[in-house]
Amino acid sequence: MEIGLNFAVFICILISIIISTVALWKAGKNIEKIAFGLLVLAFFLLTASLSVRSFNLGRLPFANLYEYTFVFVWGILLLYALSRSKLHSALFTLLVAFLTFVLLSFGSTMPSEAKPLLPALQSYWLRLHVGTAIISYSAFALSFCLAIMYLIKEKAKGADFPGILPPLEKLDKLQHLAIIVGFSFLSLVLITGAIWAEEVWGKWWSWDPKETWALITWLIYAAYLHCRQRRNWKGKKASILAIVGFLVVLFTLYGVSFLMSGYHSYI
Repeated sequence: MEIGLNFAVFICILISIIISTVALWKAGKNIEKIAFGLLVLAFFLLTASLSVRSFNLGRLPFANLYEYTFVFVWGILLLYALSRSKLHSALFTLLVAFLTFVLLSFGSTMPSEAKPLLPALQSYWLRLHVGTAIISYSAFALSFCLAIMYLIKEKAKGADFPGILPPLEKLDKLQHLAIIVGFSFLSLVLITGAIWAEEVWGKWWSWDPKETWALITWLIYAAYLHCRQRRNWKGKKASILAIVGFLVVLFTLYGVSFLMSGYHSYI
């Protein structure tokens, strides 16, 4: 059942990519609504899939990178749906659909064997630590999409594209808001991780590769917020930094997991 649900998620997202691409040329709100609806449907199907896996395993799907990737996509789709009241854009829908499709495709190549949680993960801190990470990284994913949209709009000299590219000021503000949300939850990730580490390993910080790169990610977004507040970095500069930040997020999540070993090797 889980495999069938995941396949349906892929199909919904793929069709959403096709329809939102058509909407770029047709500029029709009704067409974009269909693409949006398919992503919402994909969210509910993915919710069902993750629920089935959780029920079968008797735990939350947080044990490996395969599971984390699917939950990560779930978080992106959730925040995307919640942002609907703020932004109706065929390009935004296309970027979110494409990003989630790539992540799911990549995640599907990873070992999906259902295994019990390692002793170090059998803690009440797991839900809080991983849950805040999902919200944080998902918010950064949306800021990444918004930053790309800003650069495209800026390249087009602010030309009007109704239903496709909102005004530059709106894109800049939404990107900033997404990063504030992501940064706030990433701070909680570091705090809960430190407390959990002290309980399990007897030390707050061990400079584990995943910890170190999570801190680097935090510093990049802290620099974003600082430069925006103190140096008036808005628009193009802020968008470029937002893109760099999310690329570091992806490296922290995947690059570190494949290239470096440490306490977080199971992730």
